[in-house]
Amino acid sequence: MIKKTIKLAVTSLLFVTFANAGDSYATVNGESITKDDIAQVMGPQASQFDKLDKNMKKRVLDTLVEKKLLIQNASKSGLENSDTYKKKLEIVKKELLLTTWMEEEAKKIEASIKDSDLKAFYDKNRDKFKEPAQLKARHILVKSEDEAKAIIKELEGAKDVNAKFIELAKSKSTGPSGQNGGELGWFPLERMVPEFSSAADKLKKGEFTKTPVKTQFGYHVILLEDRKPAGVKSFDEVKPQIKAILNRKKFNDFIENKVKALKKDAKIEIK
Repeated sequence: MIKKTIKLAVTSLLFVTFANAGDSYATVNGESITKDDIAQVMGPQASQFDKLDKNMKKRVLDTLVEKKLLIQNASKSGLENSDTYKKKLEIVKKELLLTTWMEEEAKKIEASIKDSDLKAFYDKNRDKFKEPAQLKARHILVKSEDEAKAIIKELEGAKDVNAKFIELAKSKSTGPSGQNGGELGWFPLERMVPEFSSAADKLKKGEFTKTPVKTQFGYHVILLEDRKPAGVKSFDEVKPQIKAILNRKKFNDFIENKVKALKKDAKIEIK
């Protein structure tokens, strides 16, 4: 979460220019705000910065502008020459060295993983990629059984059932999916309450329930759009997931073995 911006009383000193080229998003007294700066605020979500809406981008950049101003002010204090600063800098440098080294080793490990390794893992662990049977459906949720029956009657007289269903869902459904024409997308049976799943699973593709389906939420009219039988996800579907698993395992193994080797040759005294 983006931290609350610091209110500065010296905004009259600020000169900001937003850039359209390169990775410079703004400048503060001539100093650029780059993607690296954004990563300091957003962390792993920094790659999504360009997809943020205008207001959220402004919040991120406002935070960085204020941080730049404070850093620029701190650099004029002379603290960089103090012993306190120098001691802390040495600690930061060592941590940065370790982080950079680990990143470089991780890149090497990732590059060493071949497609044949991924396929071998997939073939050996197919049971981990099982996918349950799924349904794709729409529904209209109303408060009373009479309302649901009236909707079913309208659907039975419709020339284009799918279009009529979407129209009625938007105008009559009390559920949150109503605005999207009652669309629920793909779901395994266990995700829905039993009464709903049981009724939906009895339908053929393109059919809708001819009697209202009562659940704890009210009365539903359900339209089944499609179904997928239980199966195993394809290799191409899970390839990125497998690569992440192997990367993590190989890297953890590498670090564990490296530490063991270093301990073996090191002189360690714990006081």
